Amino acid sequence: MARNIQSLERAAAMLRLLAGGERRLGLSDIASALGLAKGTAHGILRTLQLEGFVEQDEASGRYQLGAELLRLGTTYLDVHELRARALVWTDDLARSSGESVYLGVLHQQGVLIVHHVFRPDDSRQVLEIGAMQPLHSTALGKVLSAYDPVAHSEVIEADRKAFTDRTVSELDAFETILDITRARGYSVDVEETWEGVAGVAAPIHDRRRMPVGAVGITGAVERLCRDGELRPELIAAVRDCARAVSRDLGAGRF
Repeated sequence: MARNIQSLERAAAMLRLLAGGERRLGLSDIASALGLAKGTAHGILRTLQLEGFVEQDEASGRYQLGAELLRLGTTYLDVHELRARALVWTDDLARSSGESVYLGVLHQQGVLIVHHVFRPDDSRQVLEIGAMQPLHSTALGKVLSAYDPVAHSEVIEADRKAFTDRTVSELDAFETILDITRARGYSVDVEETWEGVAGVAAPIHDRRRMPVGAVGITGAVERLCRDGELRPELIAAVRDCARAVSRDLGAGRF
């Protein structure tokens, strides 16, 4: 059995201790409650403070939970609310389009798939929840890059690998694609990531009108495209789904 890392256990215990009370705690209080030497407790608190998980009041010197924990918690809640709000609409999109539906969010310089609805046929398919997709070449990724400033910064700094001869890697050309995406409200991927595969995606916004994710469909080029272009009815269906989820998240009309 793998051994637990003692310093991480102690850091977790400190965070739980600070979360359990309504007041700030001093170094002596924390050390005493956890049975630690003051030097040990101070070292762990200092590390947590540098990472933003703990804050120290300048006047009293006491400690409390930091803003970074709030951000992480909010992200967790946002993703789960996004998925919950999207369940019905993504099922409807899969039925109406006949294709696989993906719900993605920005995560570690890529797109994390947080929900996947299978194509409604009898073909063998693999559940891709938890899979990562690139930002620069997929429809989901380009939508996030166009609407989310953080995603935009990530994709600009990343190595934009050419997966096929259709992948747009050069920065100026990629920025033009993002301008087009913002202008029309959706993004496409026609064999830019995988040969023979196309996709279309649209952004999802929350009650603050901030981009929180993207929804899209992916399938064989011969099904999604007509005369080399994405079928308009599929684009409309994806955009309608994104708007519906956004409304359920409190965004109002877009």
